[in-house]
Amino acid sequence: MADPSTYRPKPGTIPTQPGVYRFRDAHKRVIYVGKAKSLRPRLSSYFQDLANLHPRTQTMVTTAASVEWTVVNTEVEALQLEYSWIKEFDPRFNVKYRDDKSYPWLAVTLSEEFPRVMVGRGAKKKGTRYFGPYGHAWAIRETVDLLLRVFPMRSCSNGVFKRSQQIGRPCLLGYIDKCAAPCVGKVDADEHRAIVEDFCEFMGGRTSAFVKRLEKEMYAASDAMEFEKAARVRDDLGALQKVLEKQAVVLGDGTDADVIAIAEDPLEVAVQIFYVRGGRIRGQRGWVADRVEEGDTGELIEHFLLQLYAGEESESAQAIPREILVPALPPDAATLEQLLSEIRGAKVAIRVPQRGDKKTLQETVARNAVQSLALHKTKRASDLTTRNQALEEIQETLELDEVPLRIECYDVSNLQGTEVVASMVVFEDGLPRKSEYRRFVIRGVDGQNDVASMHEVITRRFRRLLDERTPESGPTSDSGPMLVDPETGKPRKFAYAPGLVVVDGGPPQVAAASQALAELGITDIPVCGLAKRLEEVWLPGEEDPVIMPRTSEGLYLLQRVRDEAHRFAINHHRSRRSRTMVESVLDDVPGLGEVRRKTLLKHFGSLRKLRAATVEEIALAPGIGPTVAAAIHQAVSQSPATSGSQEK
Repeated sequence: MADPSTYRPKPGTIPTQPGVYRFRDAHKRVIYVGKAKSLRPRLSSYFQDLANLHPRTQTMVTTAASVEWTVVNTEVEALQLEYSWIKEFDPRFNVKYRDDKSYPWLAVTLSEEFPRVMVGRGAKKKGTRYFGPYGHAWAIRETVDLLLRVFPMRSCSNGVFKRSQQIGRPCLLGYIDKCAAPCVGKVDADEHRAIVEDFCEFMGGRTSAFVKRLEKEMYAASDAMEFEKAARVRDDLGALQKVLEKQAVVLGDGTDADVIAIAEDPLEVAVQIFYVRGGRIRGQRGWVADRVEEGDTGELIEHFLLQLYAGEESESAQAIPREILVPALPPDAATLEQLLSEIRGAKVAIRVPQRGDKKTLQETVARNAVQSLALHKTKRASDLTTRNQALEEIQETLELDEVPLRIECYDVSNLQGTEVVASMVVFEDGLPRKSEYRRFVIRGVDGQNDVASMHEVITRRFRRLLDERTPESGPTSDSGPMLVDPETGKPRKFAYAPGLVVVDGGPPQVAAASQALAELGITDIPVCGLAKRLEEVWLPGEEDPVIMPRTSEGLYLLQRVRDEAHRFAINHHRSRRSRTMVESVLDDVPGLGEVRRKTLLKHFGSLRKLRAATVEEIALAPGIGPTVAAAIHQAVSQSPATSGSQEK
């Protein structure tokens, strides 16, 4: 681990102009690339007291052994050079977006004498125009099959095309009028290219002109008594309408835009993008990235836009729309707009939608991003090999005697010191066992004291473990206490000991859990803590945390266990808070006692649903008559509506 002071530049040697800087490790490998409007204050910020730096930044500066910079004239040049270096050196501490799957494109080979339409994947090639990407290859083939009726361009491979030229006979598509058959000279190169250009214009979003043209041709043929031609044009028009129906209109003003959303957690970032052309969704794509550097949503958006658009050298001008909708503006939005405008050759606007259809579409894309991240994590967790690897990594990193096949995690939730609750979630073989989840209401702690609350919940849970295993608590077998109730056949609630206890928190919470176990005389159950944001693993009595690699499957599993405990605790807390609020609001309603209040709460489930109910709906609850229902409706209507709360 290097000391940053050993390679810190001398005072005054760092220029104040815009520029790009590189941190290198002891082997001269570039590990981080950044840009700055003014190099001096930005680089100086890396060489302050390590305690003031974010842990990820601490790791970077202590891994580095040198820093160098290049001065440029403008912020746009700095942005361009930063991306070029990131692409060239692939630094380990820069965010790298990777595609979560291989998306198919609709490609038209414009560089060939007789251009071909086909489905393509992977890297783009120069001289080929691309549309999409699409979610499924079959969706592209269905679209192309419909459009070939109207735009009969070539879709065969080079081998089939050459063979048809040699034998002087077209393929089947040429006979059924889904290809103009340039292979046998039915159309020349110029006529075929005109068909191709019409196809590209239609796919590019200029659809209304073709629909109107076909309608005029159909009516003209009908007026001229050419009914067969009119019927053929009518079928062509129907094919176009089918294609347009598959591409729903989402923006009524016919906007060309890319709509981007991000879902993030401390370890990963999921990105979703919808391609909207002519107001219609033409394609969708998703990425997942390892979050190896610290940054807010705006900075993540900036990195993503650079990688998405600046890396499309051959097709960049066509790939960039005139409007990019994002969830948060990049720190240097104006500079980024200028760079993308130069690449596109026309004005590019980066905006955060505030209302209307664009805001609604942004929310839809955001939901897709959240689902994408959840699916990514679920896939990792569901794989047996991955789960085994995760458990083995936890055993090795924490130096456990055995693989922790059963992991229990505890979290505490409160609202400014009130309604303190705790959760216990159980993972067995790396998968959640929800039947073993437990909830706790903390009663022996006053105020907001997470450490004391953690001590109480661990004490209560493992005292029950000891009680379940004592001979006085029930029958035993030859091998020891019975873990299954002989009367019900069900497992005793707290009879199974975990292979690892995880608490949500740092050293104070870990110490409290360890002390609670020690007071009960339990010394064979290991304890660790996972701190939020920093993702550091803490062990009892250790001054420094255990740092697991960010790509570690063990760290992913611990994070998933911690997140599940937090979710379970928050849900419990909200349900109790809602119940308490209902009871407090209804305290003064005449004729409504404790039993009726509980019945009412069970019937509606929450104060929000009760407040939204009419008098007649309230009267339908068991034991509630019209008079009492009217009094309840008046009481909940006059009570203040709940807003967001600061839950932990």
